[in-house]
Amino acid sequence: MNVDLPYGETTLTAELPDRAVRIPNTELSALPPVDDLESTVRRALGRPLGLPRIAELVRPGGHVTIAFDDATVASYGPIRGVAIRAVLEELESAGVPRTHVTLICANALHRMLRPAELERLIGPDLVAEFGPRLICHDAEDRANLVDLGRSPEHGWEVEVHRLVADSDLTVYVNARYNRGFSGGWKSVCVGLSTYRSIRLTHTPDGMSMAVHSNRMHVVLNEMGRHLEARLGKRIFKLDTVLADAFRVARVVAGGVDETRAQVLDTLARMFPPRRELARERVDVLVYGVQDWSPYAVFSHVNPILTLISSGLGYLGGLIEAVGKPGCTVIMATPVRDRWDRVTHPSYPEIWERVLPLTRDPWEIMTRFADDYARRPDLVDAYRFGFGFHPVHAIMAVYPLKRLRHVGAVIVAAPEDPAVPRHLGFEVAASVEEALRRAEAIHGRDCAIAYIEQPRFARPA
Repeated sequence: MNVDLPYGETTLTAELPDRAVRIPNTELSALPPVDDLESTVRRALGRPLGLPRIAELVRPGGHVTIAFDDATVASYGPIRGVAIRAVLEELESAGVPRTHVTLICANALHRMLRPAELERLIGPDLVAEFGPRLICHDAEDRANLVDLGRSPEHGWEVEVHRLVADSDLTVYVNARYNRGFSGGWKSVCVGLSTYRSIRLTHTPDGMSMAVHSNRMHVVLNEMGRHLEARLGKRIFKLDTVLADAFRVARVVAGGVDETRAQVLDTLARMFPPRRELARERVDVLVYGVQDWSPYAVFSHVNPILTLISSGLGYLGGLIEAVGKPGCTVIMATPVRDRWDRVTHPSYPEIWERVLPLTRDPWEIMTRFADDYARRPDLVDAYRFGFGFHPVHAIMAVYPLKRLRHVGAVIVAAPEDPAVPRHLGFEVAASVEEALRRAEAIHGRDCAIAYIEQPRFARPA
């Protein structure tokens, strides 16, 4: 069979044996987009789940924070701005003037956004109107962070932006769900938190895309319960399911747990458990890697994002689910040796100094994470230079954990073979050559799966 694999900015046609099976790493069926986004948002606000309407949660003259997903959430339509404007209308009807509202981009350890980039997310009108009352979260600004102590069940450390503690009400606008990875309490307990809290879930074993049983959100749910108990007030949430990167299919509003439960019920019908996608496990997995990453919006990818974060991480979720132990992964990508040292200031150093020492993500976390999290020059680049937090590059290599399950990674058609070899990966001039090499390992009749990966859109 001939297949067109995502390959950088284009596609690569590869010939696979007829015995290869196709396995989708996408939703079974997409939802249709709503006809009227503004009406859909207003209906959700008018029928919140588990909470009263916003007007009943805040007193006249109160102070409110509206938080929203940052640019790493791949939602390029107007949902953020539409939802914020609808919330402002609800607040005005309750006697809360717009001058008593602060907008905050929940960028966690991701880079802060320039005004022009914020305009792309929420609209130029809101950026102009709110001016200094529109901010990006700074996870290193201790004066504007609150330590809420440890959760009673497991002692998870919970820190959050001071606005969440001091405002009469916090409303969070989620712009999309990425399977079960985003949404829920991750929005607040990661998006508006600190490395001290985020490191508890962002570990090689901690992060999960699972819709059906997500270990990461078990921790985050406990953090969220503790946050609301300590603050003595609820967080109001809008959660969004997209039809595609630009159009909305569903919006629900209300309590954090209630909205997430409703969204997961929808997603469970779209994404069956990955282990059910193949009748039997395979020896070889073949797929392509697009030049795209949630961490490269307004920038470009680099070898860590391409080969590890996307190649083994976001696109590698089927490796353990359908691949036999010791399987071979063939990924087609040009994987260009280029770096944006403003957006990703710590990434080149992790590539050049850390990865030659070890590819064990647990060792990398133990030996290097805390030191990089405290590096003054790199922290300053995060706080004042629109760069990702220095520890983000450490977390981006955690998908190397899949190498425990994989016997070999062969990168097909790289522009510079030295780049994948830097990670100890093998290289082949073509997918067909990589398959011949895999058959030499697993046998001429080895089971092969072609993984149909999603095609990621970019901001318009």
